[in-house]
Amino acid sequence: MSSTPPSPHPDPRPVRARRLPLVGVLRPGRPSDIWFKPASSVVVATALPNLTLLALGRLDLVMYTMAGTFCALYAHNFPYAARARVLAGVVAGMTASIAVALVTASLTSSAVVLVAVGALLAAAQKTLCDATRVGPPGHLIFTFISSASLFAPQSLGQVPGHLALTLAGGAVAWLVGMAPALVRPHGPERRATARALNAAAAYADACTGAARDAAAPGAERARAAAAGAVHAAWQSLLATGVRSAQARRALARLVVRAEEALAVPETADPDALRAWAAGLRGTGAVPRPRGAHPGEEEELLGVDAELAGPKVPLWRRLAPGSPLLPVALRTAVGCALAGYASLALGIGRPYWALVTAASLYQANVTLTWNRGVQRVVGNLIGVLAFAAIAPFAHLGHAELIVCCLVLAFGAEALITRNYWLGSVCVTPMALLVTEFARFQQPGELILDRVVDTLVGAVLGVAAAVLVTNRRATDHMENAITAAERAREAAEAVLAGAGPVEPARRRLAAALVELRAAADAAAGEWWQRALPEQRVLAAERAGHRTLAATVRRPHGHGGENVQVPRPRAGAADAWEGARA
Repeated sequence: MSSTPPSPHPDPRPVRARRLPLVGVLRPGRPSDIWFKPASSVVVATALPNLTLLALGRLDLVMYTMAGTFCALYAHNFPYAARARVLAGVVAGMTASIAVALVTASLTSSAVVLVAVGALLAAAQKTLCDATRVGPPGHLIFTFISSASLFAPQSLGQVPGHLALTLAGGAVAWLVGMAPALVRPHGPERRATARALNAAAAYADACTGAARDAAAPGAERARAAAAGAVHAAWQSLLATGVRSAQARRALARLVVRAEEALAVPETADPDALRAWAAGLRGTGAVPRPRGAHPGEEEELLGVDAELAGPKVPLWRRLAPGSPLLPVALRTAVGCALAGYASLALGIGRPYWALVTAASLYQANVTLTWNRGVQRVVGNLIGVLAFAAIAPFAHLGHAELIVCCLVLAFGAEALITRNYWLGSVCVTPMALLVTEFARFQQPGELILDRVVDTLVGAVLGVAAAVLVTNRRATDHMENAITAAERAREAAEAVLAGAGPVEPARRRLAAALVELRAAADAAAGEWWQRALPEQRVLAAERAGHRTLAATVRRPHGHGGENVQVPRPRAGAADAWEGARA
Protein backbone atom coordinates (compact mmCIF):
# COMPACT_ATOMS: atom_id res chain seq x y z
CA MET A 1 0.00 0.00 0.00
CA SER A 2 1.32 3.43 -0.82
CA SER A 3 0.06 6.87 -0.02
CA THR A 4 1.60 8.43 -3.14
CA PRO A 5 2.25 7.39 -6.72
CA PRO A 6 5.72 6.27 -7.72
CA SER A 7 8.24 9.01 -8.39
CA PRO A 8 8.55 9.93 -12.08
CA HIS A 9 12.32 9.98 -11.63
CA PRO A 10 13.20 6.85 -9.67
CA ASP A 11 16.68 6.62 -8.25
CA PRO A 12 18.74 3.85 -9.92
CA ARG A 13 20.07 2.61 -6.57
CA PRO A 14 17.98 -0.01 -4.75
CA VAL A 15 15.44 1.05 -2.15
CA ARG A 16 16.16 -0.53 1.22
CA ALA A 17 14.53 -0.70 4.60
CA ARG A 18 16.47 1.06 7.30
CA ARG A 19 17.46 -0.64 10.54
CA LEU A 20 15.18 -0.18 13.54
CA PRO A 21 17.24 0.69 16.62
CA LEU A 22 17.00 -0.73 20.12
CA VAL A 23 20.05 0.80 21.77
CA GLY A 24 19.19 4.06 23.48
CA VAL A 25 15.43 3.88 22.90
CA LEU A 26 14.74 3.64 26.65
CA ARG A 27 17.59 5.89 27.81
CA PRO A 28 16.28 8.80 29.93
CA GLY A 29 17.18 12.27 28.78
CA ARG A 30 17.19 15.66 30.45
CA PRO A 31 13.77 16.87 31.61
CA SER A 32 12.10 19.84 30.00
CA ASP A 33 12.98 23.12 31.68
CA ILE A 34 9.26 23.76 32.25
CA TRP A 35 8.03 20.24 33.08
CA PHE A 36 6.49 21.51 36.31
CA LYS A 37 4.21 23.96 34.51
CA PRO A 38 1.96 21.48 32.66
CA ALA A 39 2.25 19.11 35.64
CA SER A 40 0.99 21.63 38.18
CA SER A 41 -1.53 23.16 35.76
CA VAL A 42 -3.31 19.87 35.03
CA VAL A 43 -3.44 19.02 38.74
CA VAL A 44 -5.00 22.35 39.68
CA ALA A 45 -7.39 22.41 36.71
CA THR A 46 -8.54 18.82 37.29
CA ALA A 47 -8.82 19.02 41.07
CA LEU A 48 -11.39 21.82 41.10
CA PRO A 49 -14.13 20.08 39.02
CA ASN A 50 -13.35 16.64 40.50
CA LEU A 51 -13.80 17.83 44.06
CA THR A 52 -16.98 19.64 43.06
CA LEU A 53 -18.40 16.47 41.50
CA LEU A 54 -17.31 14.49 44.56
CA ALA A 55 -19.28 16.87 46.77
CA LEU A 56 -22.30 16.50 44.48
CA GLY A 57 -21.99 12.71 44.36
CA ARG A 58 -21.67 12.69 40.54
CA LEU A 59 -18.21 11.31 39.87
CA ASP A 60 -19.72 9.41 36.94
CA LEU A 61 -19.44 12.74 35.06
CA VAL A 62 -15.69 13.12 35.63
CA MET A 63 -14.80 11.97 32.11
CA TYR A 64 -16.58 14.98 30.60
CA THR A 65 -15.02 17.59 32.85
CA MET A 66 -11.58 15.97 32.42
CA ALA A 67 -11.95 16.37 28.67
CA GLY A 68 -11.86 20.11 29.27
CA THR A 69 -9.42 20.30 32.18
CA PHE A 70 -6.78 18.24 30.34
CA CYS A 71 -6.52 21.17 27.92
CA ALA A 72 -4.37 22.75 30.66
CA LEU A 73 -1.51 20.56 29.37
CA TYR A 74 -1.19 22.64 26.21
CA ALA A 75 0.47 25.88 25.06
CA HIS A 76 2.96 26.38 27.90
CA ASN A 77 5.68 27.47 25.46
CA PHE A 78 3.50 30.15 23.86
CA PRO A 79 3.64 33.82 24.90
CA TYR A 80 0.47 34.73 26.76
CA ALA A 81 -1.04 36.77 23.93
CA ALA A 82 -0.77 33.71 21.68
CA ARG A 83 -1.52 31.27 24.50
CA ALA A 84 -4.96 32.78 25.01
CA ARG A 85 -5.83 32.03 21.37
CA VAL A 86 -4.20 28.59 21.29
CA LEU A 87 -5.86 27.41 24.50
CA ALA A 88 -9.24 28.63 23.26
CA GLY A 89 -8.65 26.69 20.05
CA VAL A 90 -7.65 23.56 21.99
CA VAL A 91 -10.82 23.77 24.10
CA ALA A 92 -12.92 24.26 20.96
CA GLY A 93 -11.21 21.31 19.26
CA MET A 94 -11.72 19.10 22.30
CA THR A 95 -15.39 20.06 22.52
CA ALA A 96 -15.88 19.34 18.81
CA SER A 97 -14.19 15.94 19.18
CA ILE A 98 -16.34 15.05 22.17
CA ALA A 99 -19.45 16.20 20.32
CA VAL A 100 -18.73 13.87 17.38
CA ALA A 101 -18.00 10.99 19.74
CA LEU A 102 -21.07 11.47 21.92
CA VAL A 103 -23.47 11.95 19.03
CA THR A 104 -22.08 8.84 17.31
CA ALA A 105 -22.35 6.81 20.54
CA SER A 106 -25.96 7.93 20.99
CA LEU A 107 -26.92 6.96 17.43
CA THR A 108 -25.32 3.50 17.22
CA SER A 109 -24.02 0.74 19.45
CA SER A 110 -22.21 -1.04 16.61
CA ALA A 111 -18.59 -1.54 17.72
CA VAL A 112 -17.53 -1.78 14.07
CA VAL A 113 -18.89 1.69 13.35
CA LEU A 114 -17.50 3.12 16.58
CA VAL A 115 -13.98 1.88 15.81
CA ALA A 116 -14.18 3.35 12.29
CA VAL A 117 -15.26 6.73 13.64
CA GLY A 118 -12.54 6.57 16.31
CA ALA A 119 -9.86 5.86 13.69
CA LEU A 120 -11.01 8.75 11.49
CA LEU A 121 -11.17 11.08 14.48
CA ALA A 122 -7.64 10.07 15.51
CA ALA A 123 -6.32 10.77 12.00
CA ALA A 124 -8.03 14.17 11.88
CA GLN A 125 -6.76 15.09 15.33
CA LYS A 126 -3.20 14.04 14.48
CA THR A 127 -3.23 16.04 11.24
CA LEU A 128 -4.69 19.23 12.73
CA CYS A 129 -2.39 19.19 15.75
CA ASP A 130 0.65 18.79 13.50
CA ALA A 131 -0.57 21.41 11.03
CA THR A 132 -1.28 24.00 13.71
CA ARG A 133 1.92 23.09 15.59
CA VAL A 134 0.07 23.21 18.87
CA GLY A 135 2.91 21.36 20.57
CA PRO A 136 2.94 18.59 23.17
CA PRO A 137 1.03 16.53 24.11
CA GLY A 138 -0.33 16.87 20.56
CA HIS A 139 -3.25 14.75 19.44
CA LEU A 140 -2.91 12.06 22.10
CA ILE A 141 -5.16 13.69 24.73
CA PHE A 142 -7.83 14.38 22.11
CA THR A 143 -7.75 10.77 20.92
CA PHE A 144 -7.74 9.31 24.43
CA ILE A 145 -10.79 11.29 25.55
CA SER A 146 -12.83 11.06 22.34
CA SER A 147 -12.17 7.33 21.89
CA ALA A 148 -13.28 6.59 25.45
CA SER A 149 -16.39 8.74 24.90
CA LEU A 150 -17.32 6.69 21.84
CA PHE A 151 -17.76 3.59 23.99
CA ALA A 152 -19.56 5.28 26.89
CA PRO A 153 -23.35 4.70 27.08
CA GLN A 154 -25.05 7.81 25.74
CA SER A 155 -28.37 9.25 24.61
CA LEU A 156 -28.98 12.32 22.47
CA GLY A 157 -30.69 14.09 25.34
CA GLN A 158 -27.56 13.82 27.49
CA VAL A 159 -25.19 15.25 24.89
CA PRO A 160 -25.81 19.00 25.54
CA GLY A 161 -25.25 18.62 29.29
CA HIS A 162 -22.07 16.60 28.83
CA LEU A 163 -20.70 19.11 26.33
CA ALA A 164 -21.47 21.89 28.82
CA LEU A 165 -19.34 20.06 31.38
CA THR A 166 -16.50 19.82 28.86
CA LEU A 167 -16.72 23.55 28.15
CA ALA A 168 -16.78 24.30 31.88
CA GLY A 169 -13.66 22.19 32.38
CA GLY A 170 -12.07 23.93 29.40
CA ALA A 171 -12.82 27.33 30.93
CA VAL A 172 -11.07 26.26 34.13
CA ALA A 173 -8.08 25.04 32.08
CA TRP A 174 -7.93 28.36 30.20
CA LEU A 175 -7.90 30.34 33.43
CA VAL A 176 -5.24 28.12 34.98
CA GLY A 177 -3.09 28.33 31.84
CA MET A 178 -3.32 32.13 31.73
CA ALA A 179 -2.94 32.76 35.47
CA PRO A 180 0.91 32.94 35.48
CA ALA A 181 0.68 36.02 33.25
CA LEU A 182 -0.32 37.98 36.35
CA VAL A 183 3.06 37.20 37.96
CA ARG A 184 5.47 36.85 35.01
CA PRO A 185 3.84 38.33 31.92
CA HIS A 186 6.84 37.72 29.64
CA GLY A 187 8.00 34.36 31.01
CA PRO A 188 7.66 32.30 27.79
CA GLU A 189 9.59 34.83 25.71
CA ARG A 190 12.31 35.05 28.34
CA ARG A 191 12.69 31.27 28.37
CA ALA A 192 12.84 31.09 24.57
CA THR A 193 15.51 33.80 24.53
CA ALA A 194 17.49 32.02 27.24
CA ARG A 195 17.37 28.78 25.23
CA ALA A 196 18.72 30.60 22.18
CA LEU A 197 21.57 32.13 24.19
CA ASN A 198 22.51 28.80 25.77
CA ALA A 199 22.35 26.99 22.41
CA ALA A 200 24.54 29.65 20.80
CA ALA A 201 27.02 29.29 23.67
CA ALA A 202 27.07 25.50 23.17
CA TYR A 203 27.80 26.02 19.46
CA ALA A 204 30.65 28.41 20.24
CA ASP A 205 32.06 25.83 22.66
CA ALA A 206 31.68 23.06 20.06
CA CYS A 207 33.61 25.06 17.48
CA THR A 208 36.39 25.69 19.99
CA GLY A 209 36.40 22.06 21.14
CA ALA A 210 36.62 20.80 17.56
CA ALA A 211 39.85 22.68 16.95
CA ARG A 212 37.75 25.66 15.85
CA ASP A 213 36.37 23.61 12.96
CA ALA A 214 32.74 24.62 12.35
CA ALA A 215 32.39 21.72 9.88
CA ALA A 216 33.14 19.01 12.48
CA PRO A 217 30.17 16.65 13.12
CA GLY A 218 29.69 17.81 16.71
CA ALA A 219 29.78 21.44 15.66
CA GLU A 220 27.34 20.75 12.80
CA ARG A 221 24.81 19.28 15.25
CA ALA A 222 25.32 22.14 17.69
CA ARG A 223 24.86 24.67 14.88
CA ALA A 224 21.58 23.07 13.79
CA ALA A 225 20.34 23.09 17.39
CA ALA A 226 21.37 26.72 17.86
CA ALA A 227 19.76 27.77 14.58
CA GLY A 228 16.52 26.09 15.65
CA ALA A 229 16.62 27.74 19.08
CA VAL A 230 17.28 31.19 17.63
CA HIS A 231 14.47 30.73 15.12
CA ALA A 232 12.11 29.61 17.91
CA ALA A 233 13.08 32.67 19.96
CA TRP A 234 12.23 35.00 17.08
CA GLN A 235 8.91 33.21 16.59
CA SER A 236 8.15 33.62 20.28
CA LEU A 237 8.93 37.33 20.15
CA LEU A 238 6.83 37.77 17.01
CA ALA A 239 3.88 36.20 18.84
CA THR A 240 4.00 38.49 21.88
CA GLY A 241 1.54 41.05 20.55
CA VAL A 242 1.74 44.79 20.03
CA ARG A 243 1.24 45.60 23.72
CA SER A 244 4.57 43.97 24.54
CA ALA A 245 6.71 46.06 22.20
CA GLN A 246 9.05 47.37 24.89
CA ALA A 247 9.71 43.98 26.46
CA ARG A 248 10.02 42.40 23.01
CA ARG A 249 12.72 44.87 22.00
CA ALA A 250 14.71 44.25 25.19
CA LEU A 251 14.67 40.49 24.53
CA ALA A 252 15.30 40.96 20.81
CA ARG A 253 18.61 42.63 21.62
CA LEU A 254 19.70 39.39 23.28
CA VAL A 255 18.45 37.21 20.43
CA VAL A 256 20.51 39.39 18.08
CA ARG A 257 23.59 38.52 20.18
CA ALA A 258 22.74 34.83 19.97
CA GLU A 259 22.35 35.19 16.22
CA GLU A 260 25.71 36.95 16.05
CA ALA A 261 27.39 34.14 18.00
CA LEU A 262 25.84 31.65 15.58
CA ALA A 263 27.28 33.63 12.67
CA VAL A 264 30.76 34.24 14.09
CA PRO A 265 31.35 31.61 16.79
CA GLU A 266 35.10 32.23 16.92
CA THR A 267 34.52 35.71 18.40
CA ALA A 268 31.63 34.77 20.68
CA ASP A 269 31.96 34.66 24.45
CA PRO A 270 30.04 31.60 25.72
CA ASP A 271 30.32 32.78 29.31
CA ALA A 272 28.69 36.09 28.44
CA LEU A 273 25.89 34.34 26.54
CA ARG A 274 25.20 32.06 29.50
CA ALA A 275 25.33 35.01 31.89
CA TRP A 276 22.64 36.78 29.88
CA ALA A 277 20.56 33.59 29.82
CA ALA A 278 20.86 33.23 33.60
CA GLY A 279 19.81 36.85 33.98
CA LEU A 280 16.48 36.07 32.32
CA ARG A 281 15.33 33.84 35.17
CA GLY A 282 12.64 35.15 37.44
CA THR A 283 11.01 38.53 37.03
CA GLY A 284 14.06 40.80 37.29
CA ALA A 285 15.41 43.21 34.75
CA VAL A 286 16.12 41.96 31.23
CA PRO A 287 19.93 41.96 30.85
CA ARG A 288 21.18 44.63 28.45
CA PRO A 289 24.50 43.92 26.72
CA ARG A 290 27.12 46.63 26.81
CA GLY A 291 28.03 48.11 23.48
CA ALA A 292 25.70 48.90 20.61
CA HIS A 293 25.02 46.34 17.94
CA PRO A 294 25.42 47.91 14.46
CA GLY A 295 22.00 48.87 13.20
CA GLU A 296 20.28 47.59 16.34
CA GLU A 297 17.34 49.95 15.99
CA GLU A 298 16.83 48.91 12.36
CA GLU A 299 16.88 45.29 13.53
CA LEU A 300 14.18 45.92 16.13
CA LEU A 301 12.09 47.94 13.68
CA GLY A 302 12.36 44.98 11.32
CA VAL A 303 10.75 42.79 13.99
CA ASP A 304 7.92 45.32 14.35
CA ALA A 305 7.39 45.35 10.58
CA GLU A 306 7.35 41.55 10.43
CA LEU A 307 4.47 41.47 12.90
CA ALA A 308 2.29 43.05 10.23
CA GLY A 309 3.38 40.55 7.56
CA PRO A 310 1.13 37.88 6.03
CA LYS A 311 0.64 34.58 7.87
CA VAL A 312 0.74 31.16 6.23
CA PRO A 313 -2.89 29.94 6.06
CA LEU A 314 -3.70 26.54 7.56
CA TRP A 315 -5.07 25.17 4.30
CA ARG A 316 -1.64 25.44 2.67
CA ARG A 317 -0.21 23.03 5.25
CA LEU A 318 -2.97 20.55 4.44
CA ALA A 319 -2.93 20.91 0.65
CA PRO A 320 -2.36 17.84 -1.58
CA GLY A 321 1.29 16.85 -1.40
CA SER A 322 1.61 17.86 2.24
CA PRO A 323 3.94 15.56 4.24
CA LEU A 324 1.24 15.44 6.92
CA LEU A 325 -1.18 13.45 4.79
CA PRO A 326 0.72 10.12 4.65
CA VAL A 327 1.04 10.20 8.45
CA ALA A 328 -2.71 10.85 8.67
CA LEU A 329 -3.36 7.81 6.48
CA ARG A 330 -1.06 5.71 8.66
CA THR A 331 -2.94 6.84 11.75
CA ALA A 332 -6.34 5.99 10.30
CA VAL A 333 -5.25 2.56 9.04
CA GLY A 334 -3.28 1.64 12.15
CA CYS A 335 -6.02 2.68 14.56
CA ALA A 336 -8.68 0.82 12.60
CA LEU A 337 -6.58 -2.37 12.42
CA ALA A 338 -5.84 -2.21 16.14
CA GLY A 339 -9.47 -1.58 17.09
CA TYR A 340 -10.85 -4.36 14.92
CA ALA A 341 -8.21 -6.82 16.10
CA SER A 342 -9.15 -6.04 19.69
CA LEU A 343 -12.81 -6.68 18.85
CA ALA A 344 -11.90 -9.98 17.22
CA LEU A 345 -10.09 -11.04 20.39
CA GLY A 346 -13.18 -10.28 22.45
CA ILE A 347 -11.69 -7.38 24.41
CA GLY A 348 -14.38 -5.16 25.89
CA ARG A 349 -12.43 -1.92 25.45
CA PRO A 350 -11.13 -1.75 21.87
CA TYR A 351 -10.48 1.98 22.25
CA TRP A 352 -7.38 1.13 24.34
CA ALA A 353 -5.83 -0.63 21.35
CA LEU A 354 -6.92 2.26 19.12
CA VAL A 355 -5.32 4.85 21.42
CA THR A 356 -2.13 2.79 21.67
CA ALA A 357 -1.80 2.78 17.88
CA ALA A 358 -2.59 6.51 17.67
CA SER A 359 0.10 7.34 20.23
CA LEU A 360 2.86 5.80 18.11
CA TYR A 361 2.83 7.90 14.97
CA GLN A 362 5.76 10.24 14.62
CA ALA A 363 7.50 11.86 11.65
CA ASN A 364 8.90 8.58 10.27
CA VAL A 365 8.97 4.81 10.74
CA THR A 366 12.09 4.82 12.92
CA LEU A 367 10.63 7.28 15.41
CA THR A 368 7.32 5.40 15.34
CA TRP A 369 9.18 2.17 16.17
CA ASN A 370 10.96 3.92 19.04
CA ARG A 371 7.64 5.14 20.41
CA GLY A 372 6.18 1.64 20.08
CA VAL A 373 8.97 0.12 22.20
CA GLN A 374 8.61 2.89 24.76
CA ARG A 375 4.82 2.51 24.88
CA VAL A 376 4.93 -1.25 25.44
CA VAL A 377 7.58 -1.06 28.17
CA GLY A 378 5.87 1.84 29.92
CA ASN A 379 2.42 0.24 29.80
CA LEU A 380 3.61 -3.14 31.08
CA ILE A 381 5.31 -1.51 34.06
CA GLY A 382 2.30 0.79 34.43
CA VAL A 383 -0.15 -2.10 34.90
CA LEU A 384 2.08 -3.41 37.69
CA ALA A 385 1.92 0.05 39.25
CA PHE A 386 -1.87 -0.06 38.93
CA ALA A 387 -1.97 -3.42 40.72
CA ALA A 388 -0.06 -1.85 43.60
CA ILE A 389 -2.15 1.35 43.70
CA ALA A 390 -5.62 -0.17 43.22
CA PRO A 391 -6.14 -1.34 46.85
CA PHE A 392 -5.64 2.21 48.15
CA ALA A 393 -7.67 3.79 45.33
CA HIS A 394 -10.58 1.45 46.07
CA LEU A 395 -10.85 2.68 49.66
CA GLY A 396 -13.12 5.49 48.46
CA HIS A 397 -13.74 8.13 45.83
CA ALA A 398 -11.58 10.73 47.58
CA GLU A 399 -8.63 8.31 47.50
CA LEU A 400 -9.37 7.62 43.83
CA ILE A 401 -9.20 11.34 43.03
CA VAL A 402 -5.94 11.74 44.96
CA CYS A 403 -4.35 8.83 43.07
CA CYS A 404 -5.37 10.29 39.70
CA LEU A 405 -3.99 13.73 40.57
CA VAL A 406 -0.67 12.32 41.80
CA LEU A 407 -0.32 10.16 38.68
CA ALA A 408 -1.15 13.11 36.40
CA PHE A 409 1.62 15.13 38.02
CA GLY A 410 4.05 12.23 37.79
CA ALA A 411 3.28 11.65 34.13
CA GLU A 412 4.16 15.23 33.18
CA ALA A 413 7.21 15.19 35.44
CA LEU A 414 8.62 12.09 33.74
CA ILE A 415 7.39 12.09 30.15
CA THR A 416 9.88 14.69 28.93
CA ARG A 417 12.76 12.49 30.13
CA ASN A 418 11.49 9.57 28.07
CA TYR A 419 8.03 8.62 26.88
CA TRP A 420 8.09 5.22 28.60
CA LEU A 421 8.69 6.83 31.99
CA GLY A 422 5.61 8.99 31.56
CA SER A 423 3.60 5.95 30.43
CA VAL A 424 4.34 4.29 33.77
CA CYS A 425 2.10 6.95 35.35
CA VAL A 426 -0.32 7.46 32.45
CA THR A 427 -1.31 3.77 32.33
CA PRO A 428 -2.57 3.41 35.91
CA MET A 429 -4.23 6.83 35.67
CA ALA A 430 -6.14 5.76 32.54
CA LEU A 431 -7.22 2.56 34.30
CA LEU A 432 -8.38 4.47 37.38
CA VAL A 433 -10.39 6.93 35.27
CA THR A 434 -12.59 4.04 34.15
CA GLU A 435 -13.51 3.43 37.82
CA PHE A 436 -15.10 6.78 38.61
CA ALA A 437 -18.49 5.35 37.65
CA ARG A 438 -17.91 2.09 39.56
CA PHE A 439 -15.02 0.11 40.99
CA GLN A 440 -13.95 -2.88 38.88
CA GLN A 441 -11.85 -6.01 39.24
CA PRO A 442 -8.16 -5.05 38.81
CA GLY A 443 -7.26 -8.38 37.21
CA GLU A 444 -9.75 -7.92 34.38
CA LEU A 445 -8.58 -4.36 33.69
CA ILE A 446 -4.92 -5.41 33.70
CA LEU A 447 -5.47 -8.29 31.27
CA ASP A 448 -7.46 -6.14 28.86
CA ARG A 449 -4.87 -3.37 28.99
CA VAL A 450 -1.91 -5.68 28.36
CA VAL A 451 -3.59 -7.36 25.38
CA ASP A 452 -4.72 -4.07 23.88
CA THR A 453 -1.27 -2.55 24.34
CA LEU A 454 0.43 -5.39 22.48
CA VAL A 455 -2.21 -5.46 19.74
CA GLY A 456 -2.13 -1.70 19.26
CA ALA A 457 1.67 -1.50 19.23
CA VAL A 458 2.22 -4.38 16.81
CA LEU A 459 -0.47 -3.33 14.33
CA GLY A 460 0.37 0.36 14.71
CA VAL A 461 3.99 -0.20 13.73
CA ALA A 462 2.91 -2.60 10.96
CA ALA A 463 0.69 0.11 9.48
CA ALA A 464 3.59 2.57 9.55
CA VAL A 465 5.71 0.09 7.59
CA LEU A 466 3.00 -0.87 5.10
CA VAL A 467 1.66 2.61 4.38
CA THR A 468 4.76 4.01 2.76
CA ASN A 469 5.60 7.69 2.82
CA ARG A 470 7.41 8.26 -0.45
CA ARG A 471 6.75 11.98 -0.07
CA ALA A 472 9.39 12.26 2.65
CA THR A 473 12.19 12.46 0.07
CA ASP A 474 10.14 14.77 -2.13
CA HIS A 475 9.55 17.06 0.83
CA MET A 476 13.27 17.09 1.59
CA GLU A 477 14.07 18.01 -2.02
CA ASN A 478 11.48 20.77 -1.89
CA ALA A 479 13.04 22.00 1.35
CA ILE A 480 16.46 22.08 -0.34
CA THR A 481 15.02 24.17 -3.17
CA ALA A 482 13.30 26.51 -0.71
CA ALA A 483 16.53 26.95 1.27
CA GLU A 484 18.49 27.70 -1.90
CA ARG A 485 15.93 30.28 -3.00
CA ALA A 486 15.92 31.91 0.44
CA ARG A 487 19.71 32.05 0.33
CA GLU A 488 19.66 33.66 -3.12
CA ALA A 489 17.11 36.22 -1.93
CA ALA A 490 19.25 37.05 1.10
CA GLU A 491 22.33 37.43 -1.09
CA ALA A 492 20.40 39.75 -3.37
CA VAL A 493 19.49 41.91 -0.37
CA LEU A 494 23.12 41.90 0.74
CA ALA A 495 24.15 43.17 -2.69
CA GLY A 496 21.55 45.96 -2.51
CA ALA A 497 20.62 48.44 0.18
CA GLY A 498 17.34 47.18 1.62
CA PRO A 499 16.49 45.92 5.12
CA VAL A 500 18.07 42.54 5.63
CA GLU A 501 16.09 41.35 8.67
CA PRO A 502 13.06 39.77 6.89
CA ALA A 503 15.31 38.01 4.37
CA ARG A 504 17.52 36.70 7.14
CA ARG A 505 14.60 35.31 9.12
CA ARG A 506 13.14 33.68 6.01
CA LEU A 507 16.50 32.03 5.37
CA ALA A 508 16.76 30.89 8.99
CA ALA A 509 13.26 29.41 8.84
CA ALA A 510 14.09 27.63 5.57
CA LEU A 511 17.24 26.11 7.09
CA VAL A 512 15.32 24.90 10.15
CA GLU A 513 12.67 23.38 7.87
CA LEU A 514 15.39 21.73 5.76
CA ARG A 515 16.97 20.10 8.81
CA ALA A 516 13.58 18.85 10.03
CA ALA A 517 12.74 17.44 6.57
CA ALA A 518 16.14 15.72 6.31
CA ASP A 519 15.79 14.15 9.75
CA ALA A 520 12.27 12.93 8.92
CA ALA A 521 13.34 11.39 5.61
CA ALA A 522 16.44 9.77 7.16
CA GLY A 523 14.24 7.58 9.37
CA GLU A 524 11.67 6.62 6.73
CA TRP A 525 11.48 3.19 5.09
CA TRP A 526 11.30 2.31 1.41
CA GLN A 527 12.88 5.55 0.24
CA ARG A 528 14.99 6.10 -2.82
CA ALA A 529 18.52 7.27 -2.08
CA LEU A 530 18.52 10.53 -0.17
CA PRO A 531 20.38 13.58 -1.57
CA GLU A 532 22.46 13.88 1.59
CA GLN A 533 25.30 15.77 -0.08
CA ARG A 534 22.86 18.33 -1.46
CA VAL A 535 21.42 18.81 2.01
CA LEU A 536 24.87 19.30 3.50
CA ALA A 537 25.89 21.74 0.76
CA ALA A 538 22.63 23.71 1.05
CA GLU A 539 22.95 23.93 4.83
CA ARG A 540 26.56 25.09 4.77
CA ALA A 541 25.95 27.65 2.03
CA GLY A 542 22.82 28.87 3.79
CA HIS A 543 24.58 29.28 7.12
CA ARG A 544 27.45 31.17 5.44
CA THR A 545 24.94 33.59 3.94
CA LEU A 546 23.10 33.77 7.26
CA ALA A 547 26.37 34.73 8.94
CA ALA A 548 26.96 37.40 6.33
CA THR A 549 23.54 38.94 6.98
CA VAL A 550 24.40 39.23 10.67
CA ARG A 551 27.85 40.68 10.05
CA ARG A 552 26.59 43.20 7.53
CA PRO A 553 26.30 46.79 8.79
CA HIS A 554 22.54 47.42 8.75
CA GLY A 555 21.05 49.84 6.32
CA HIS A 556 24.11 49.90 4.01
CA GLY A 557 24.96 48.11 0.82
CA GLY A 558 28.33 46.99 -0.40
CA GLU A 559 30.76 44.53 1.11
CA ASN A 560 29.71 42.42 4.07
CA VAL A 561 32.60 43.48 6.22
CA GLN A 562 32.61 43.93 9.94
CA VAL A 563 35.55 43.77 12.28
CA PRO A 564 34.84 41.03 14.87
CA ARG A 565 34.51 42.39 18.36
CA PRO A 566 36.85 40.95 20.98
CA ARG A 567 35.41 38.74 23.66
CA ALA A 568 34.10 40.59 26.66
CA GLY A 569 34.58 39.32 30.17
CA ALA A 570 31.58 37.51 31.60
CA ALA A 571 31.56 39.85 34.57
CA ASP A 572 31.00 42.82 32.25
CA ALA A 573 28.58 40.99 29.96
CA TRP A 574 25.47 42.83 30.96
CA GLU A 575 24.19 45.67 32.99
CA GLY A 576 20.92 45.58 34.88
CA ALA A 577 18.86 48.00 32.82
CA ARG A 578 15.12 47.40 33.38
CA ALA A 579 13.19 46.98 30.17
